[in-house]
Amino acid sequence: MTKSNLLKLLVIFAVFAIALGSCKKDEEPKKNIVDIAKEKPEFSTLVQALTRSDLSTNYANVLSGDGPFTVFAPTNAAFTSLLSELGVSSLNDIPAATLEAVLKYHVVSGKVLSSSLTNGQQVTTLQGSTFTVNLTGGAKITDKNSRVANITTTDIEGSNGVIHVIDKVILP
Repeated sequence: MTKSNLLKLLVIFAVFAIALGSCKKDEEPKKNIVDIAKEKPEFSTLVQALTRSDLSTNYANVLSGDGPFTVFAPTNAAFTSLLSELGVSSLNDIPAATLEAVLKYHVVSGKVLSSSLTNGQQVTTLQGSTFTVNLTGGAKITDKNSRVANITTTDIEGSNGVIHVIDKVILP
């Protein structure tokens, strides 16, 4: 190999190396809704509910699917409050059909960011019932039983939708 050819080869290699180094690295895919919930300690009770073995559907599998979904996710404190109100000590004391209805009532089909919520909006859930959005004095949702849940954190985006954190379990 001549000195000229070797020099050309080195220049080509250098250009190629610079081009590769300057390429924007692919972003890691976002985690899905369930993966996000599993990573956040404040959702451990929700994850426990989603994976309860006697439910007719494994909701963790559903919410790990393509979606998109919007989940109004109650915190552990919200579930603790509900258990106290119901006079039971654990999620296992809630009948499976009731828990399924409650879980589906917290999920909306489609990706609904907080910027698209409007005051007085009626939101239809996967359970089939609606709740009402109230944006007066902070973002809230109200169920058919007049239970009000404050939306404390919005727009936690996942690969298959979005999570909004709420401070109360709403009931269909």
